[in-house]
This record gives sequence, structure tokens and C-alpha cells, in this order.
Amino acid sequence: MAKHITDIIFDLDGTLIDSAPSILECFKLVLQSRKIEPICPLSPDLIGPPLSETLLRITGINEPNVLSKLAEDFKAHYDLGGYKKTVSFFGVSELLRQYSSSGFCLHIATNKRLIPTTLILSHLGWTQYFKSIYALDSASPSFVNKTAMLSALIAAEKINPISAIYIGDRAEDHESAVKNGLNFLGASWGHRDQKLLSNNAIDSCRAIDQFSRYVNI
Repeated sequence: MAKHITDIIFDLDGTLIDSAPSILECFKLVLQSRKIEPICPLSPDLIGPPLSETLLRITGINEPNVLSKLAEDFKAHYDLGGYKKTVSFFGVSELLRQYSSSGFCLHIATNKRLIPTTLILSHLGWTQYFKSIYALDSASPSFVNKTAMLSALIAAEKINPISAIYIGDRAEDHESAVKNGLNFLGASWGHRDQKLLSNNAIDSCRAIDQFSRYVNI
């Protein structure tokens, strides 16, 4: 792990928060209202990819107009209150407070939409900890993927990738970090991505209270 880290960029779902209960409940409500049977179990491993990709995986429907309507249904359920069922992983609030007060610049880079992201951060009392918040729809048109989003964040915030680290819970997060020259730490204290954990070349932190072993204060 590189030394002299100045900027810590966090993924959100599965890294700082357990949003599975709220997201899965909203998916269930959407499917019930449209009388659609899911083609796969509504389980936490669905959490992480962009909404449209997840809806395609759940329904098997590949018609853009139908997926768009399902996405709008989901957004309505989630943004009007579903997000409030989101909970943080134990120890995250203290970690954010500690690293923010120690002079690190904290950032969010998430596949979640910007509106619920800001609602969740406010609900959990975390907004003040973050210098910047990036979501796929932070730009217009939206970022095509997390790699592009991280690239934009690095440029806009004038971050030296060598002095920054991305914290995420999925192998795809590692790939996006590497493509941007960022250090990476796997967050395996919550949802455990076996693809990430099986790669011994990737540093992975299994408990919040071990975080300082990888990013020194």
C-alpha cells in the first residue's frame, strides 16, 4: 500500500452502507405492481451495478421502454422513503469522523444515483465529511461507467492518483481504480465478493477496526 495518502475515495453500497434491505424491498414492490415474476432470487448480490443492469438481470426484459418504466417506478419508491431503511456498517461513522478530522480529503464515487446518494448521506449525518460526491448521473450525459467517473473526479478535484486510494467491495471497483492509477483497498467487512477475495494480489480489509493498518493516520 502506498504511503502519504491524502485523498480517500469511497464506494457507497456494500462499502459504507448496507442498502440491500431497502433496495430489495423496492424491487419487490415494483415487480408486484407490474405483476412480473423475477427470474433470479432478490438477494444482496444484486446490489452494486447500475439500476438498469440490475433490472435486466432480475426480469430478463431487454426492452428499453419497459426497463425505463420499471426504473422510474423504483426511483419513486426509493427516493420517497425507501432509502431511509439504509443502515451503515458498524464502525463506519467513527471511521469517517476520524479520517476527516485527521486532514484527509474524503470523496464518494458510487453507481447509485446522485439524489438518493445525497439523501442517504444526509440521513446518516455524513454529508459534512465529504469534499466531493460523484454518482453515475452527476454528469450530463451520465458517466458510462465507474472508470470514467473516477477519471472525472480525479481531474476536477486535482487529485494525484499516487496519493489517493479507492475503497470498494467489488472486483469491478478494483479494475476501475487500476485503470485510473489509484491505489485500491477491498472492503470485505460487509458483502463479500468472492471474485475480489479470491485475488490474493488485492489488499482486502475484513473489518473496519483494521482499516488503519492499510491507510495510516
